[in-house]
Amino acid sequence: MTAIHLIKLCVGAQQVEDLIEWQQNPRARGPDGLPRHVTRMWPKRAAEILAGGSLYWVFKGVVLARQRILRLDEVTGSDGIIRCGIVLDPEIHRTAATPKRPFQGWRYLRVQDAPADLPRARKGDDTLPPDLDAALAELGLH
Repeated sequence: MTAIHLIKLCVGAQQVEDLIEWQQNPRARGPDGLPRHVTRMWPKRAAEILAGGSLYWVFKGVVLARQRILRLDEVTGSDGIIRCGIVLDPEIHRTAATPKRPFQGWRYLRVQDAPADLPRARKGDDTLPPDLDAALAELGLH
């Protein structure tokens, strides 16, 4: 089975560090301590997602990070409605900055359309400010 990814806006976050900080909060974690994102809709292509898919995060119109999807859990809200808990690997991989137009909810992302992972930073490497990184991506220079 071929894997497929999900892509989602990282609402309220300006940069990857904001996502990292949020996922350290117990409210962002499931009962097992793993980070999870709860969404209203259950993916119809769950088997493909679980065959090696990741959740790609969009920050201010630019894909900058991904997390491997470990499983999909049923989560019952206080309103009694069953939702999908996307359980994520705690390791966040930074990706090549890739512009993405706004959209609502999550979308499927084909493997061949997914941004490449960036090499791991070395001690002493500088990181670009998110606005500069986004501008370079928009120009196709990153």
